[in-house]
Amino acid sequence: MLIAASKRIKQLPLRNWEARLTISSLLSTSFCLNCSCSKGQLDGKRMRGFNKILNGYVSTSHSLQICGNYRQTHYITSIPVEVFWIWPFFAILSNTIGNYQSLTTQASNFEVEVADEFFNQILSAIQNSPSSSKEICTTYIDKLCKAKNLSAAAKLLQSLRNKHIFLSSHAYNLLLATAGEENDINFSMQIFKDFLLSFERISSNSYLILAKTLAKSNDSVWLPGFVKEVLELTFPRSVTIMNRIIFAFAEIRQVDKALMIFDHMKSLKCKPDLISYNTVLGILGRSNRVDEMLHEFASMKESNINPDIISYNTLLNSLRKVGRLDLCILFVKEMADRGVQPDLRTYTALIESFGKSGNVEESLRLFDEMKNKRIQPSIYIYRSLINNLKDMGKLELAMAFTKEMNARLPDLVSSKDFKRKNR
Repeated sequence: MLIAASKRIKQLPLRNWEARLTISSLLSTSFCLNCSCSKGQLDGKRMRGFNKILNGYVSTSHSLQICGNYRQTHYITSIPVEVFWIWPFFAILSNTIGNYQSLTTQASNFEVEVADEFFNQILSAIQNSPSSSKEICTTYIDKLCKAKNLSAAAKLLQSLRNKHIFLSSHAYNLLLATAGEENDINFSMQIFKDFLLSFERISSNSYLILAKTLAKSNDSVWLPGFVKEVLELTFPRSVTIMNRIIFAFAEIRQVDKALMIFDHMKSLKCKPDLISYNTVLGILGRSNRVDEMLHEFASMKESNINPDIISYNTLLNSLRKVGRLDLCILFVKEMADRGVQPDLRTYTALIESFGKSGNVEESLRLFDEMKNKRIQPSIYIYRSLINNLKDMGKLELAMAFTKEMNARLPDLVSSKDFKRKNR
C-alpha cells in the first residue's frame, strides 16, 4: 500500500539539515505510476506531487513496493538524501473511491508529521548556534522564495516569531518581494510587522515593495487595522514609520491611500510631525488639490508645528503651477515674518511666477537679490528669464543673459544638484 511506502520514507536517515538543501533536487527526477486496479487509475500527472516528496527522501539503495497492482513506468535514477518543505501530493487523491479515501487521510497526517519534525530540527539547530541563526534562516527563506512556497515560509516565520527569533533584513526583503509577486496582501502585512519587530534597518525600497503590494487591493478595508497595529508595534517611533509608509504610497502615486493613512494617524491620536505635513503638502500639491493643501497647511500651524523652508517651497511651487501669484506673494511675506530665509527653490518659483505674469522687472529684481545673497543660480532660472524677456520683446537683454549663462555654465546648479539635495 502507498501508506506503507510513506512510513518507510519517513524512516530513512536524514542528512544534517545544515547541508542547505537545494530545491533543484526536488525537481530533477521524473516519476509516475500507472494503476491497473479495477477501482480507478492514477496517471503520471496525478502522481507529480508524489515525485517531490520522494525526491527529498529516497535514494537508489531503497526500492519501493507501492502496490502489487501498480507498475512502474519511470524509475528514480539518483536522488540525494535531502529534505525540503514542499508537501506531498496526497490530498489530490481525495476524489478516488473505496480504500483510497482512507489512504488520503493517513497520508495527510504523515505530511504534517514530516513538516513539524523538520521545523523542529531547524529551530533546534538555531538554538544550538544562535550566532548563525540569521544566516541559517536566510538560506532557507531564499530557497522557499525561489520555490514560491509562501505557505511554508509563513509557517517558518510564525515558528520563529513564537520563539522571539527574527530574520535578517535581506530575508525579510526576499519575503516581501515574493509575497508581492504572488499578490499575497495579508502575508505582506505580516512580514512587514515582523520586520518592524526585528529592529533591522528597513530601506526605502522595502517600503516601496510593501506599498506596491498593498496598492493592488481594490478596497481599503484592511487599512485601518494595519495602521493601528503598526502604530502599536512601533511606539514611540510610530510617526517616523508612518511617514515612510505615506511617502512610499506617494512615490507610486497612490494618493488616496497615502491620505487615508495620514487621516487614520490623526484619528488614532498619533500626532503628525513636520515631515508628515510636508509629505502630505507635496502629495496634494502634485495632484493640484490646492484647496486641500492650504487646509492642511492651516491645520499644521494650528497644531503648533512651525512650517520650514520645505513647507513654503512646496506651497509656492504648487501655487505657481496654477497661477496663484497673489498667494505666492502672501506666503513670501509670511516667510519673512517668521524668519524663514528663501533659498534657490524659493527664488526659482517666484522668478518664474512673476515672469509668466508679465512682471519681468520684479523677476530681474529677485534675480539680483538672489545673487547678492550669494545663492548660486540654476540653469532653469536663466532659461526662465531669457524666455520671459523674449516674450516681452526685450531681445537685447535676453541675449545678454544668454551670454552670461553660457559663461557661467560649468558653475550653474543643474538637475543633478537638485536630486542630490533631495536625498
